[in-house]
This record gives sequence, C-alpha cells and structure tokens, in this order.
Amino acid sequence: MDSYGGRRTQGERDAITVEIGYALCSAAFAAAVLFGALAGPAYLFGLPGGVRDVLVGSGAVSAVVVFFVRVVSVLVRFARGDQPARLGRTHPES
Repeated sequence: MDSYGGRRTQGERDAITVEIGYALCSAAFAAAVLFGALAGPAYLFGLPGGVRDVLVGSGAVSAVVVFFVRVVSVLVRFARGDQPARLGRTHPES
C-alpha cells in the first residue's frame, strides 16, 4: 500500500476488506478450538464444579487472548506486505 494519506483504489479497499474478514474468521476458529480443548474435558468427563470453573475460565481467557493476537498478527503482516508468493508468479529480483 503506497497510498498513505491518499485515496485508495477499489482493489486496495477490497484487499483490506478480505484481509479483515480472514483475520476475524481465522481468529474465531483458533479461539473456538482452544476453548474447546481447554474447557471440553470439564464437560466431557463431568468434573466437579471448582475444577470445571477453572478450566472454563482459563479456556475463555486463553481464547480471548488468542483471538486478539491472531487478528493483530494477520493485519500487521498484511500492512507490512509479508504476503506469501503466489504460484505462477515470479519475483522481480529473480
């Protein structure tokens, strides 16, 4: 993105929109998997209330942290332009 301070093209706006959507969806998926891994055994094995509360609480806190870390990391990587090379395209320095 070279147009800092200027108007962005439609393609740039679309790319940002897609990247934000990807960041939110992948972060929600990662958070849900982590929460399920931490809190799932509490319900699966019928653990006592205190242990269940600790597992569910730690799962919720961890899921929130992972969600925000994932969103920030995806958007920072996009802003820096560290996108993987697309197949079939060559780099200018090659």
